[in-house]
Order: sequence, then structure tokens, then C-alpha cells
Amino acid sequence: MKRTSRDIRTANRYEVLRQIIAESPTSRQELAVATGLSLATVATLVGELLDLGLITEVGFEDSAGGRPRGLVAVDAPGGALVGVDVAETYLHVELFDLALNVLARADEDMRPGESRPEQVAARIAAGVASVVARSGVEPARVLGVGVSVPGQVDRDAGVAEYAPNWGWHDVPLRDLLAEHIGHPLYLDNPLRACMVAELWFGAARGRGDAVVVNLGTGVGAGLALGGGLHRGVSNSAGEWGHTTLVLDGRRCHCGGQGCVETYVGAPGIMQNLRELSPDSALLHSADQTATIDALARAAAEDDPVALKVVHETARYLGAGISDLINLLNPEVVVLSSWVAARLGEPLLREVRQAVARHALRRPLAATEIVLSPIPTDPVSLGAATFALEGALGSAGQRTARRMATARSRTAPPS
Repeated sequence: MKRTSRDIRTANRYEVLRQIIAESPTSRQELAVATGLSLATVATLVGELLDLGLITEVGFEDSAGGRPRGLVAVDAPGGALVGVDVAETYLHVELFDLALNVLARADEDMRPGESRPEQVAARIAAGVASVVARSGVEPARVLGVGVSVPGQVDRDAGVAEYAPNWGWHDVPLRDLLAEHIGHPLYLDNPLRACMVAELWFGAARGRGDAVVVNLGTGVGAGLALGGGLHRGVSNSAGEWGHTTLVLDGRRCHCGGQGCVETYVGAPGIMQNLRELSPDSALLHSADQTATIDALARAAAEDDPVALKVVHETARYLGAGISDLINLLNPEVVVLSSWVAARLGEPLLREVRQAVARHALRRPLAATEIVLSPIPTDPVSLGAATFALEGALGSAGQRTARRMATARSRTAPPS
């Protein structure tokens, strides 16, 4: 895809702000070194971010024999962002300041039979209203609301095109939300949200090529290629959970058989447990979260059934991740989302061993496999980052229009 000069400028603006958030306070000279941009470019971008109120001047530091260097830092209370993680079993909403510190949270279970689009939109709106009220932030200071929903999403049109676990097709979710929420809305799915969170704040930061494996009720892979989020032609890249792992295997909600998701998603892990020990006390047949929590506790206590389930799950997951490593040759593969967080180190150890049995030696030697280091919900953080990027992009467009208008006014008559 051809990148315009505005695309490049927007990407540079993101990178400078990412670095300021990570290293506040910092100088323009340090930003130039960290980002690889020229000092003149950094100075211009810092000026834009100052004009937007996203960062602030915070004093000076001495330099070796030269003039003191001005320091800038993110203006944390200068605005707020909301990130919404909507999954098949829960709704999680967080409100962040501009330094991406969590100021308020709201959680709610999503029960079977409560996934009609109007129901989901109303619950998202209630969650957003709740965190704004709890935080005490003035609604006018909320720069945007990022919403992650399962399945395939047309982010430009704001449409949830296909969510197989809910039976959604072409749902105009952004329009439904706009009936309840007055803030700018940015819609995408958890694959992109997890990847953006890791690029900005997690294990993929500073990496050119990375994969984030999203393990929840559904399964997918967020992709970063060449240092940027890879969306594909129709924003559908990363549907690795619906690639075939076992020929003529388990039936999947997508209509296929033997998909990765049916073996390593939460329902698939429950099936692994059911096949190994049908009467296990660890199995809560109607509750994915309770089953995964029980498995995690039992595995930590060296329960043989739990360890066997983790081992079997990791065999499937390791084979699927090996395909990603052989195909994409990434620097890092990050295990993310709630299933990975709960099963943690026991799953990671087994996955590394399984990958070593399947992946080609050369690409495997260049790849690190880790758990997500992000301490909060990576999907809600990534969704909030969509809103931050949207605010930056909108502000950049306004700046470009003002500059074009100014040039037209000062141009000599033809």
C-alpha cells in the first residue's frame, strides 16, 4: 500500500508521543536519538503536540557544555480516553489519562442470550458512562472511546461485519453506539487492540516484526510487519484462529472443521479437559472463566489432570505458533488476553517446548516467545490507544487544513 506524506507524518507523530509517554520527561535531542528522526523533524512534531495540549514543557536539564535542554512530558490530566473490551463472556471498560494510567474501571459479565446488537450497544454505553462518572473527569475532556468487539470489523464504516460466536453479520455498531455516546468512537477487534497495546507499551515496543496471539473465547493473531500494525486489504489480517489445525477436526462456529480456535480457545480447552477427564471437578460446563481459573489453580499445585490439559493445549498451540514463526519470521511472539494471563508460566513453558519440536531452526532462533507484560487489560488499553491515535489523526488533519488555508491566503495572485 502506498504511503502518503501525511501517513508518514502521522506515524512519526505517534512514535514521538509513544516515546514521550514511555520516557517522560525527555528532551528533543533524546527523542531524536530514540526515534531515528532528525532533530528538526522532532522539534516540529513536539511543537504540534504542545499545540494540541497532549504534552507540556517541564523545565530544563544541563547539557555538556551547551545550552540547557528543554524537557517535555505528557500532560496526563490534559484529557482522557476510554477503552472498551467486549468479549463473548464479559464487558470490561477502563478510563485512562493521557499517560495511559487507569483512572476508573467497570466490569460486567456477558451471559448467553444477551448478545443482540442493541443489548451489547446499551451495555457498552452504560459502562462508558459509569467510568466517566467514577473518574470525576469532565465529559468534555474525553477525547474518544475505543471499542474492541470480537470478529471481523470494518473500522472505517464502524460495522461489525462478522462475529461467528454471536451470529452477527454486518451490524452497524458505531451508529448504534452513537445513539448513546456523544464522544468520538473508534471501532476494531481484539487482535488489533492487543497488537497496538504491545507496540505502544508492551513486548513488541521497538520490534520491527511481531505477533500477538490473542487467547480468549476466540483466538487470533495480531500482526506487526515492518514496525507497523498489519491490517490486510480489508482489515481482516490475523484470523489465524480459523486456519485448519486438524483435518476433519472439531466443528467451529465459523462453519469450518479443525480450526485452531476449537483446540486452544477457552471452549476448546474445556473440551480438552472433558475428553481427558469427563467427571473432573475442574470442569464448570457452563462457565468458561471458572473452568480456566480452576485449571490455572490446579496446575500451579501440580494437579496431574490440570497439567495434562495444559500440556495438550500447548501441543496444539505450539503447532499453530510454529506455522506463524515459519511464515512470518517475527522477532517476538506474545501470548496475550485472559486465557494466557490466567494459565501463565505453565502454559508458556509447554508452548516453548512444543514450538521447538515444530518450528524451523533458523526462524525459531530469532524469535522470543513471551507472556504479555502489560499489567492492565491489553485489549482495553489498545482500544483506548485507537482513540488516542484517532485524536492525533483528527488534529493533524485540522492542522493541515489550517496550513493550506494560510498558504492560499498569502499566495500571490496568478
